[in-house]
Amino acid sequence: MNRQDARRAGIFIVAACLALLVSGCANVGYYFQSVSGQLDIWRRERPVEEVIADPAVPAALKERLARVLEIRAFASRELGLPDNASYRSYADLDRPYVAWIVFAAPEFSVQPLQSCFLFAGCVSYRGFFAREDAERYSAGLAAEGNDVYVGGVPAYSTLGWFADPVLNTFIQYPDTEIARLIFHELAHQVAYARDDTVFNESFAVAVEQEGVRRWLAVGADAEELRQFERSRRIRAEFSALVQKYRSRLDALYRTRLAPDAMRDRKRAILAELASEYRSLTAGWGGHRGYESWFAGTPNNAQLASVAVYSQQVPAFEALLAREGGSLARFYAVVKELAELPKAERDLRIRTLVHPVTGI
Repeated sequence: MNRQDARRAGIFIVAACLALLVSGCANVGYYFQSVSGQLDIWRRERPVEEVIADPAVPAALKERLARVLEIRAFASRELGLPDNASYRSYADLDRPYVAWIVFAAPEFSVQPLQSCFLFAGCVSYRGFFAREDAERYSAGLAAEGNDVYVGGVPAYSTLGWFADPVLNTFIQYPDTEIARLIFHELAHQVAYARDDTVFNESFAVAVEQEGVRRWLAVGADAEELRQFERSRRIRAEFSALVQKYRSRLDALYRTRLAPDAMRDRKRAILAELASEYRSLTAGWGGHRGYESWFAGTPNNAQLASVAVYSQQVPAFEALLAREGGSLARFYAVVKELAELPKAERDLRIRTLVHPVTGI
C-alpha cells in the first residue's frame, strides 16, 4: 500500500469508527464489511496509464481503458463534472459486480425501508460487497414480513470522499453504457441531498442522459444514435410501466381492506404488471434486458428500486430546459435545492413538472 492509499485508508477507518460510535453495536458487522470491501478495492487499483503501458495486459483491455479516458475527459471538459482522480485508476475485483444492493419495503407499502449512516444520511437501500452478506440481510428482512429485492451493481459513488475507480465489472460494457455510468456517478459528486435517495438518483440519471446525448452528438454515427434513442425509449417505457403499477398498489394500500383481501388484490395487480410487460416487449425489437427482473413475481421492493432512479427525472429535465441547456446554471440550482429541507425541496421539484410559481 503506497502513502496515498494508507492515508485514505486511515481516513476511511476513522470515519467507520465514528459511525460505529454513533450507531451502536448493531451495525458493527455491516461497517466491518464496508471497510474491508473498500480496502480490497484500493489494494487492487492501478493507474489507468500504468495498466495501458503494461506489456502483460491484453490489448483489448488497453483499448477499453483508453476509451474510458476519452469519456472521462469529456465528462469534465464538456459536462462540467468534477475533474479529479475518479475513474483514472483501474481495479479487477474478480467478480461480476462491485456490490449487491438490498431493497426492502413493508408488505403493504411502496415506500422503501431506510438505512441511515453517519455521513451519507438515510438511503433507500443497503449495499454489501459480498452477495452472501446481502442475501443474509435480505433473508432477515423477509422473515420480518417485508418484500425484499437483491440486485448486483457494477459501480457506486463515494460521493467525492475518495477517488472512484474504473472496474472490471463494467469495463466491457458498450461505450454508451460506460459513459452513462461514469456521468451518473460523477453527478453524485456535484450535488447530494442527505436523506433523499430519489432526488439524488433522479438528478444523476438526468445528468447521465443529457451527458450521453451530448457525447454522441460529437462523434457518433447514425447507428449509434439510433441505438441510444432506442435504449432510452425502452428504459423510459419500463419506468413508466413500473410507476403506473406502483401508483395502483399505493392506492390499494391506502384502503381499509382486510389483509387477506389486500394480498389477493396485490397479487392480481402484480400479475397484470407482468402481463403488460410481456405485451410491451413486442415493440422492443427483441430487447430482453428486464427478463431477470420478472423471473419471479415482482414485489413492492422491486418497484421501489425502479422508482428511486426515475421518479423525479422529468422534473430535472424540465429544470435543465428552463436553464436553457446550461449545465452550469442547472448544477447551481440543483445544489441550492439539495440544501433545502426535504418538504420545501419536494414542493419546488413538483412545480417544475406542474408549474405554478416556479423555483
